Amino acid sequence: MSGNSIDRRRFCAALGGLGAAAVALGPALARAASGAKPKPGAVPEVIGAMRRHVARYDDTLIDLARANNLGFTELVAANRGVDPWIPGEGTEILLPTRHVLPAGPRRGLVLNLSDQRLYYFPRAGAVESYPIGTGREAWETPRGETALVRKKARPSWYPPKSIREEDPTLPRVVRPGPNNPLGAFALYLGWSGYLIHGTNKPYGVGRRVSHGCIRLYPEDIAQLFPRLAVGTPVAVVAQEVKIGRQEGELLLEVHPNPAQSDELEAEGQLTPAEVPELAYRVTQAAGAQASRIDWDAVRRVEGERTGVPIPILKPERSASSAG
Repeated sequence: MSGNSIDRRRFCAALGGLGAAAVALGPALARAASGAKPKPGAVPEVIGAMRRHVARYDDTLIDLARANNLGFTELVAANRGVDPWIPGEGTEILLPTRHVLPAGPRRGLVLNLSDQRLYYFPRAGAVESYPIGTGREAWETPRGETALVRKKARPSWYPPKSIREEDPTLPRVVRPGPNNPLGAFALYLGWSGYLIHGTNKPYGVGRRVSHGCIRLYPEDIAQLFPRLAVGTPVAVVAQEVKIGRQEGELLLEVHPNPAQSDELEAEGQLTPAEVPELAYRVTQAAGAQASRIDWDAVRRVEGERTGVPIPILKPERSASSAG
């Protein structure tokens, strides 16, 4: 990678999104494909609960996202056809505040680029979730495993040379304050030039707008910063499909792919796209209950990609009486 590219990747444009108060979710029972109960204290596979909001005349999806611990794009995806700027008084807004956890480690921080959410596992059996802003096209946030290597309150931002060449008005350093793109707190990753930080433009949270860094609402980074120690493990994944169990239900959650996310933000709609190996993945997750899979529901979830967890098993009675 050229020095210029490295410089550019160190620049993390701070177009955040709407902040949202952190929601700590306590222990719950996760269920394996067989339906067996795990040991007490296990992390749940599904957290939160769906909610609805009746819009007032002055509501926008930007405001509702921040007030409900959501990102902008995930709220748009769940409310296709609703004008994000003028939903209209009396319009019912679906709040996608139920989430299947991504597959992978259950420790430290897990960031899923596909649903643009951060999952924090502060202790055994507990998980918290926060919306994030992520890297845009050509500046995607890297995937893999790393750790927090440094943390800084009131960080200064040093615009890289390549960015200052594009915008000669930029100073060599932006000191802490309202004009600092890093916000009030910064968490530095083991990947050089990549950070998790706040923002002075929170409307970008829940959107693909950065040059690779991870943005949090100002109130969320303020809550997380004192609780995260240097050395905390960080895993970054990109899982469009998440499958989990809760109280006997097998839930399928499918999010827009990167191109579809950009379409949603620009046009409010998306071009349908198949999910590779979805049938295999659903069948594996269903296990002994594979005969009960509602394939019409699976195809509908795949096509709509609302990011809302949907049950995909037929009632047991219907399955036994079929054929």
